[in-house]
Amino acid sequence: MAASVDTKPFAPFEWLLASRYLRARRKEGFISVTAVVSFLGIMLGVATLIIVMAVMNGFRKDLFAKILGLNGHIVVYKVGAPFDDYLSMAEIVARAQGVERAIPLIEGQVMVSSPVQALGAAVRGIAENDLKSLPLVADNIRYGTLDGFDNSGGIAVGIRLANMLRLNEGDMITIISPRGAATPFGTAPRSKSYPITAIFELGMAEYDKTMMFLPLEEAQRYFSKVGEVDILEVIVSDPEAVDAASAAIRAEAGQTINVTDWRQRNETFFTVLEVERNVMFIILSLIVLVAALNIISGMMMLVKEKGRDIAILRTMGATKGAVMRVFLITGASIGIVGTLAGLVLGVVFCMHIEEIRQFVTWIAGTKVFDPNVYYLTRLPAEINPVETGSIVAMALALSVLATLYPSWRASRLDPVEALRYE
Repeated sequence: MAASVDTKPFAPFEWLLASRYLRARRKEGFISVTAVVSFLGIMLGVATLIIVMAVMNGFRKDLFAKILGLNGHIVVYKVGAPFDDYLSMAEIVARAQGVERAIPLIEGQVMVSSPVQALGAAVRGIAENDLKSLPLVADNIRYGTLDGFDNSGGIAVGIRLANMLRLNEGDMITIISPRGAATPFGTAPRSKSYPITAIFELGMAEYDKTMMFLPLEEAQRYFSKVGEVDILEVIVSDPEAVDAASAAIRAEAGQTINVTDWRQRNETFFTVLEVERNVMFIILSLIVLVAALNIISGMMMLVKEKGRDIAILRTMGATKGAVMRVFLITGASIGIVGTLAGLVLGVVFCMHIEEIRQFVTWIAGTKVFDPNVYYLTRLPAEINPVETGSIVAMALALSVLATLYPSWRASRLDPVEALRYE
């Protein structure tokens, strides 16, 4: 046997042999069936993981934007006393560091009715300037206008609610509150009709079918709270820094008020989303792991099939390291190319996910991502570069690690034993 002389790592002949081993014998086609299966496994695993995590991120981001776009980041309220000094309190709160705006609100649950049917809804009393300061509402008026809202004597409603009641701009809508005037026979419900002056579409089904806005003074009269409000909703410059803003508000306003923030009010909801996101990542990572194991089995079969070739290489002077690198390149090439293909497929899929959803809906003849179930009217996808990079890095690492043991076994093959049983 010729003396083994180690060559420069990853020499051209090692790449040449690796490319030959990736190709199949003539009767099997251009490329090995095992290599194709391993490639598809890695590609689909990476693409699936990228797509699902992007949808989860997009779902959380859109919900976050809708919830905080309509609701304040911090809520200031009083317990056991009427909130009748809200104007002066709004000025005090607005001076706190990090606060952009304090919005006085009246909130109430009512029943709304039309000649068609009656439904439950939530009414918010808010001043025109404050309503226009909410881009989620002001930028999504589909019919009518918010101009002159304070003096219009009308009401703004969500588009889904208007559709369910079969009402349009200018039609009259009746709202009924169980807390009306006190009579000798008990509390009589209060009922009043208003013209619809604006119809909005927020893009969140739950809001579009339950939310209505009344001018603040009209809401105070309707709910018998003249000169009072229920809460102050505070908009801050950084929603993630509500702790500092809450402390600043307490320092400015003293102990006469209570404060709660959006994280406390939506803690359960966002915790569930985060847990679901983490669990999905773990479960879908198993797809990539299974694909990596498929590379191991394919490489072990390749090593066994190429035992005679390995023996000849060794007798010709190839070192154990050279043999190991040949099979390492072979297996790693499948994983690396599959990972990069999965990255491209996942990114392209996410970029066109809404068109794909509509196409699948048309083919299947049923709703995919029903807004009545998932709150949002479109399927969101938000690719996080750091997260996507970690997915690609994980897939590359698993692909390379999967080839180490078969490559090591190939390098340890005894040429004499391999040739003896051929």
